[in-house]
Amino acid sequence: MAMALQLLAVGDRNFRLTQPWQFFWATGLLSAGLANAPTYLAFATTAAGSDEFNLLVENHVPVLNGPMVLQAISCGAVFMGALSYIGNGPNFMVKAIAEQADYRPPSFFGYSLYAIGILMPINLLITVIFVRV
Repeated sequence: MAMALQLLAVGDRNFRLTQPWQFFWATGLLSAGLANAPTYLAFATTAAGSDEFNLLVENHVPVLNGPMVLQAISCGAVFMGALSYIGNGPNFMVKAIAEQADYRPPSFFGYSLYAIGILMPINLLITVIFVRV
């Protein structure tokens, strides 16, 4: 992971994501299929153009509203990580506990469809209210 983050830090800033809502959805959708923390680190590093996230906090990244972008990345990783068993570690734990208690939890795709049906409208609302489209 460290090597990938170093490549992202020195990479071209021509990433084409400039609005907080774009970072929210890009981070969130990737977070649904990967773990939250690596997705957060990848997008924050890419947005900052380095591994110095204080550049975003102090709003020193040209073209971006750094604090809003960092907030959008954080929320996207956390809120949309719950869209699958993979995206949010505790989902696996709850599934294992349920199986041990002889309760049959939904399959991977069944859970994802159920979560998408409930969480996507909520994420759309979050986008409009908090991420400021």
